[in-house]
Amino acid sequence: MNIRYSFFLILLFILGNAQTQQADSFVKENFTKQEFYIPMRDGTKLFTSVYIPKDIAKNKKYPFLMQRTCYSIAPYGENEYRRSLGPNKYLMNDKYIFVYQDVRGRYMSEGTFTNMTPQVERKSKKDVDESTDTYDTIEYLIKNIKNNNGKVGQYGTSYPGFYTAVGVLAQHPALVASSPQAPISDFWNDDFLHNGRFMMGYFRTFPVFGVQKTKPENKAWYTDSMVKTTSEDGLKFYRDMGTLKDGYEKYYKNNFFMTEIMEHTNYDEFWQKRNLLPHLKNVNHAVMTVGGWFDAEDLSGPLNIYKTIEKTSPKAKNTIVMGPFSHGGWGREDGKHFHNQIYFGDSIATYYQKNLETKFFSHYLKGDSKKDAGLPEAMMYDTGSKEWKEFAEYPPKNTQKINFYLADKSLKNTAGQGSSEYFSDPNNPVLSSDNLKDFNGFTPRNYMSEDQRFAVGRPDVLTFTTDVLTEDLTFAGEISAKLNIASTSTDADFAVKLIDVYPEDFKPEQKKEGVIYGNYHQMVRSEIMPARFRNSREKAEALQPDQKTAVNFKLQDVVHTFKKGHKIQIQISSTWFPLFAVNPQKFMENPNFATKEDYTKAFIKVFGDSAIEVQVLK
Repeated sequence: MNIRYSFFLILLFILGNAQTQQADSFVKENFTKQEFYIPMRDGTKLFTSVYIPKDIAKNKKYPFLMQRTCYSIAPYGENEYRRSLGPNKYLMNDKYIFVYQDVRGRYMSEGTFTNMTPQVERKSKKDVDESTDTYDTIEYLIKNIKNNNGKVGQYGTSYPGFYTAVGVLAQHPALVASSPQAPISDFWNDDFLHNGRFMMGYFRTFPVFGVQKTKPENKAWYTDSMVKTTSEDGLKFYRDMGTLKDGYEKYYKNNFFMTEIMEHTNYDEFWQKRNLLPHLKNVNHAVMTVGGWFDAEDLSGPLNIYKTIEKTSPKAKNTIVMGPFSHGGWGREDGKHFHNQIYFGDSIATYYQKNLETKFFSHYLKGDSKKDAGLPEAMMYDTGSKEWKEFAEYPPKNTQKINFYLADKSLKNTAGQGSSEYFSDPNNPVLSSDNLKDFNGFTPRNYMSEDQRFAVGRPDVLTFTTDVLTEDLTFAGEISAKLNIASTSTDADFAVKLIDVYPEDFKPEQKKEGVIYGNYHQMVRSEIMPARFRNSREKAEALQPDQKTAVNFKLQDVVHTFKKGHKIQIQISSTWFPLFAVNPQKFMENPNFATKEDYTKAFIKVFGDSAIEVQVLK
C-alpha cells in the first residue's frame, strides 16, 4: 500500500469519525433506544431495536418507520446508538419511531435463515413466511409502543428491499406506506442468476448467504469462509480458479446456498417458489418502488414489482422511481454524480431524498394516507439527455415499437439477407471489462456503463452500428432481443449489449482524468440468455447443430436519449467472463458441473432477420 493511499484511508477514517460523532449526538439527544424480542405466531422470536423520539407524548404521537434486514441491525446494546436513522437525514430530523429487525436465522434473531423465503399462498395459523413475520411485528409494535399514531411505513434497499416488497403482502391495516428499493423479485433474474446463467461476479458473496449460524450472533460469523486474494489483477483469480465446478469444489462445498444454485440449474420448484411476483395481488396501500438504471445487482426487481402491482392492484397508490444510480446509490450523496466514468449531474441523490422519498413517507405516515401524495406515477431519469422525466404511466403510452435489424454490421430498419458469423471458444472468453481491479470487487458495478471499445474488433464479438443520428432518439420502455441463430454446437449463450457511441469530438461537461471521451462506447443496457432456455425455463433443450433457431429475450428497460451526432450500437457474443460463468457450448443436463473437457468451440451465425425491438418516445 503506497503512502498516498494510506493517507487517504486515514483521512476518510478521521472524517468518518467526525460525522459519526455528530450524527450520534443527534440520535442520542433526540431518541431513546429499546431492544427486545418480538414473538412470531410459530413461537420464533425476532430481535428488534426501536428508537423512540424523546418528545413523544399523547399530544405528540409518531408513526413507525421500519426496516427488516438480514445484514445486522448493529450496534447492539441499548446504550449503543446508530450514527443515523431511517433512509435519509431529512426523515431522521423530522423524527419517526425507527424500527430495525434481524430476520429469521440472522444475527440475534432465532430461527433458520432461508434465501428468498418462499411465500405461503394459503396460510394456516401456524404457517409462517416473511409477510406473516412483518404482520406479527407490526401488531406487536402497535400494541406495545405507547403514543404511536397507528401508522407504519417500511423501507429497505437490496435484500431489505425484498423484505419490504414481500412485507407489502402482510396487509396489516396499520401498514400504509412501503418503499422497496433495489428489491429482488424473481431469483431467476436478479442477483445471482440472469435467465438462469450464473453470475460469476458474485462469487465472493456466498459466505454471507450460505453459512448458517448456530447461536445468537452480534457480529458476522461467516468471515472465516470468505475468499481472499492478494493480486490487484482480479481476472487472475478467476482464470486460476478454472471452471465453475472447480471453484465450487475448492471454496464452497459446504455452502448451502451455493450448493442449491449448483444443483438447481433449471427453473424448477426451488426457483419457482422464490418468485415473489405471482403473489403481489390486492395491494391496497401506497408503494414507491425505487431502482437504479446502472444497478448491476437488482435492475429487474424494481421494474417487475412496479409493473406487477400496476396490473394486479388497482387500489394501490403505485409509484416507481429509476435514477442514474448503481446499487443503492440514491442513499448517499456524491455531489457531482458519476457512474463509473460518466457524469450525470449534481446532487441527484439529494433531489430524490428531499423531493420524492421524504415527501412519500411524510405524507402517508403523518398526513392523510387516504389521499394521494401527488407524486409522479413514474419518475424516470433519462440517462442520455441527463434529466428527470415524469410519466403518467409506465411504460409510456406515447411510444412506438421499432425494430433495428442486425445485418451487414449495421443496424437497419429492414431485415437483411444472409448472416454474420463469429467463432466462440470457451477457453478464450470475451472479457466483461478491461478494468482488472474491478474483478476483485465484492459485486460488480462499473460495467453497467463501461466503455465497450475493448471488445470491438474481437473475432468472437459481432458489432452492428447505425449511421450518425441526425436527430435525438429516445428509447423509453422495454427492449427485446429477437435473435435468429445457428451454431455448430449444441448449446450457447447470447450476450447482447446496447451501446451509445459518442462523437469523436465529444467533450463532457465533467470528466475523469485519463479518460478518452471522444468515440466513447457507453454501455446503456445488456443481458445474457442461455439458448437452452429459449422455449422453456423449466426444461432445457439442446440446439440442433447448424439449424436456424429463434432465441428471444428481454434486455430490461431503459429511458435513454441517443443524442444527435451519436450512433447506436449492438454487440453480441457468447461469452462474458468473468461476469458470467462460461457456457461449455456442449449441451449438458447440468452445465454448472462442466469440466474443461466439456468445453466445445463453435461457429455461430446471427441471421440478418434478427432484430432488437425498442420503444421509441414519440
